[in-house]
Amino acid sequence: MTVSGPDPEDVAAYDALAQRRIGGPQPLSGPIEIREYDATWPAAYAGEAERIRGALGHRIVRLEHVGSTSVPGLAAKPVIDIALEVADTTDEAAYVPDLEAAGYVLRIREPEWFEHRLFRREEPAVNLHTFSARCVETDRMLRFRDRLRVNDSDRDLYLRTKRALAAREWKYTQQYADAKREVVEQILARGASTLR
Repeated sequence: MTVSGPDPEDVAAYDALAQRRIGGPQPLSGPIEIREYDATWPAAYAGEAERIRGALGHRIVRLEHVGSTSVPGLAAKPVIDIALEVADTTDEAAYVPDLEAAGYVLRIREPEWFEHRLFRREEPAVNLHTFSARCVETDRMLRFRDRLRVNDSDRDLYLRTKRALAAREWKYTQQYADAKREVVEQILARGASTLR
């Protein structure tokens, strides 16, 4: 859920980004899969949260279920998205070895985007988005999640958008994610205006 990035249609820009991926580029091998809401997703998150707490303990600043699987009733890619904050993501020695020992693989390092680190786990499928403490992007993810949890029309708009974009052919998953940027910003703006 990035705020800015390449134009999703600019495949060359994504090819360049993919070259920086730890382990090399990983183009999609098939279409984006959107599944109907699965009532087991919250329990899957709870299990992963327990695993992460066991690995990091007091080093966790914040740990939250984010993304579409955190919104009851919302169809989603069957991947549990988790936002983790640690004191400082650039101090990788303080947390990366323990997360790797717990089964999470560091796949992406983005110093230019909030010093974000992305860890993957395959079973269950997890994206662990790791940021430094008090990161505004974590706050943004939570505002978006909370808006979708309480606003049926925004949740429906987001679902329609996701399904339309998932039906297109993309080389990289990030292109699909970035193509949702405009509707995400609209929903966040509406949520902010209701708080005033």
